[in-house]
Amino acid sequence: MAKKAERTVGLDGMQTSRPPAAKPFADAAQKREERDRRRRMKWWHEARFGMLATYGLHSHLSMLSAEDMYWAKIPVRRYARLVCDFKPRPDAARLWAELAKKAGMKYMVFVSKHDDGYCLWDTKQSEFNSARTGPKRDIVRECVDACREAGLRVGLYFCLNDWRDPDCVRAATSKRARRRYLDFVQGCIRELMSNYGKIDVFWPDYPAALKTPELWESRKTIDMVRELQPDIIINNRLMLPEDFGTPEGHISAQNRAWESCMTLTGTGLWGWREEPEEDWASPRAIIEMIRQVTAGGGNLLLDFGPKPDGSPPENVEDRLLKVGEWLKGNEEAVYGKVDRVERSNFHPWLKYGRWTRKGKVAYFWCRHWRGRELVIVDQKTKVKRITVLKTGKPVRFTQEPGKLVLKGLPEREPDPIAHTTVFRIEFAGVPRRTSDGGYPLVWCGR
Repeated sequence: MAKKAERTVGLDGMQTSRPPAAKPFADAAQKREERDRRRRMKWWHEARFGMLATYGLHSHLSMLSAEDMYWAKIPVRRYARLVCDFKPRPDAARLWAELAKKAGMKYMVFVSKHDDGYCLWDTKQSEFNSARTGPKRDIVRECVDACREAGLRVGLYFCLNDWRDPDCVRAATSKRARRRYLDFVQGCIRELMSNYGKIDVFWPDYPAALKTPELWESRKTIDMVRELQPDIIINNRLMLPEDFGTPEGHISAQNRAWESCMTLTGTGLWGWREEPEEDWASPRAIIEMIRQVTAGGGNLLLDFGPKPDGSPPENVEDRLLKVGEWLKGNEEAVYGKVDRVERSNFHPWLKYGRWTRKGKVAYFWCRHWRGRELVIVDQKTKVKRITVLKTGKPVRFTQEPGKLVLKGLPEREPDPIAHTTVFRIEFAGVPRRTSDGGYPLVWCGR
């Protein structure tokens, strides 16, 4: 129904009509924008799991990251000598993409430039790039081609800072330096969005040099990206909300599209590291990350640091291949459109397992059991069928008010990779609890 014009009293005491506010038009524009966002992000929501390939000159430093050039005050010329040893093997990008595919990842975001300023493409903005120094190759081109060959969506990570550039260091205090640096940043981004075909995700990062989106000219930059890549998805790290949030180093569900960026090591550092074996995340831990983001309606972007020559570290490759093997047969519980379950699903007392859900079907990720029965209480919706998701084998069960008992299970949890078995539980309706407490409690035996 159209909004009526508001009646007001004019200065002469006569009633006048004031046109309705423009809010309906703004609302219509917002609705169109949201419909477009849903269209662009459909594949991303269903993909669930991606790789962040963190690679560059800093890969030679092992325990140092790119930003340590600044914090450790490594002289620019000394750091630049790393290009002499920067020789990624010719098939490096293909190895990363193939590993991501085998691990069950659906997209790969790779570093085009970190904050050491070394550009991994043939850029006109800086001489300090991989096409003119070091390997004298366009690594971004190799990564884009490798992703497409493997059937992965393509994402570009671009660090907004460049501690090698004096204009970046002075940008907060000098308007001239800021203008020069913004021209450099926008020039780099324009090249990346123009020269490599369709780009699916733009992942800017680390806007530390300037403190506001106005100083970064974030809206201007984002509008440029969207003009060049109309279907692209952009994160929130240009200090504007855009398409998705990016919790880092932790998994925290948000009331919007979100993607947790996580490392494989307990140190929380990015890229390749010489870490003790026990500090690396196990396949079981990685699979639990996947379950948590799925339950919260988010995505997982898992950091992967190739060795200095570009080859995957053997221990990382082994872990990711096991994750991919586990996901085969369990895809239904992870990929596609899922329903977000309660935040209580993250509580640690759910020690036997946790849940994901799609409509009337719930997936119970059981981490262990003892004996041949598993009891789920506080669940009132009628159950129609239960199977082991990976094998399709039916599971016997009984159900009484507030209590569901799975019967005839093996004595021990049988999964050799993650010790996690997913039970597919088909309900007559959307599963409901008998109380207002947390998600259904589970224990072994009666």
